[in-house]
Amino acid sequence: MQNVLRTNKDTNDFFGWFEQAANNNLAAARLLDELCRQYENPQQMVEHIHELEHHGDDISHSIYEQLNKVFMPPLDREDIIAITRALDDVMDFIHASADAMYVYNIRQPTETARELAQIIIACCDEVARYIPDLRKRRTLTHLNEAVIELNRLENAADEVSRRGLIDLFHTPHDPIEVLAWSKIYEMMEEVTDKSEDIADVLRGLVIKNA
Repeated sequence: MQNVLRTNKDTNDFFGWFEQAANNNLAAARLLDELCRQYENPQQMVEHIHELEHHGDDISHSIYEQLNKVFMPPLDREDIIAITRALDDVMDFIHASADAMYVYNIRQPTETARELAQIIIACCDEVARYIPDLRKRRTLTHLNEAVIELNRLENAADEVSRRGLIDLFHTPHDPIEVLAWSKIYEMMEEVTDKSEDIADVLRGLVIKNA
């Protein structure tokens, strides 16, 4: 079998970029959670998250640029691209969720939104905590713990979102509010779906290399 995991070079620190992106996502998730808990000055909070999104884009561009230059990347190219894309998608949907709250001019976050924000933090924390284990073959099997937890969190988000939608559509609400929150729940749940995409890549790397 081809040795997919290779020795990383200082000039090709894809692992470092993954770790930066994961921690950047975690910072954005914490801001989203703060927004859902306090909901003070949402425009300013969205701007802060947008700045983190720009930083994440810079990281992704660095990865793609270096991937076009390097002859032997430390992981298979398709795995690097998949991790990079999923990390970027997580950030995009965190920003989209916060921005929708401001754009739709919501009055106060719902309990469903607060629960989903907590799950999003847990997903981002799990990725940030375990993604350094990609660096060494002997720690690769640790990623199985993250895979299991990310799958559990995604299922939990599905259930929370479903309960929230039942509340929206089964009890009296303003139609505009129903539209706004159904869209926001969908975007927040998508963060956990993209986190599960990261888990799928990590599972594949463990199978190929551990």
